[in-house]
Amino acid sequence: MTFGVLGWCAEILWTGIGSLAAGDPALTAKTYLWMFPIYGLAGMVSPVFLLFRQYCPRWQRIGVYIFTIFTVEFLMGFLLQQLTGTCPWDYGDRLFSVMGLIRLDYAPLWALLGLFFEEVSVFLAKEGERI
Repeated sequence: MTFGVLGWCAEILWTGIGSLAAGDPALTAKTYLWMFPIYGLAGMVSPVFLLFRQYCPRWQRIGVYIFTIFTVEFLMGFLLQQLTGTCPWDYGDRLFSVMGLIRLDYAPLWALLGLFFEEVSVFLAKEGERI
């Protein structure tokens, strides 16, 4: 649940900042209900974050996080497209878009999100909370 909420918050901040950059002073932001369980998947792999942190240097972890997030984003987008007829985050024909389901130029953002989720995993483990 923690990662679903954090993912939603990150997405709202990202789209709100994007709307400001597009000239919307109201900072209009959005996310999708589908994103809660998708971001929540990070909670299932949280023990892997802790294991990677212990045994892999940061640059390797970043690569794994980017690849994993791209893979999940592509697969979930494809699945939603098949089930509902649309992918909520359709990137269309944007530069660096792959079938409208992922944007390769988002790699730095996914690296940061992976490292952030790793830090959250460490914090929750120290607090003894169920992840």
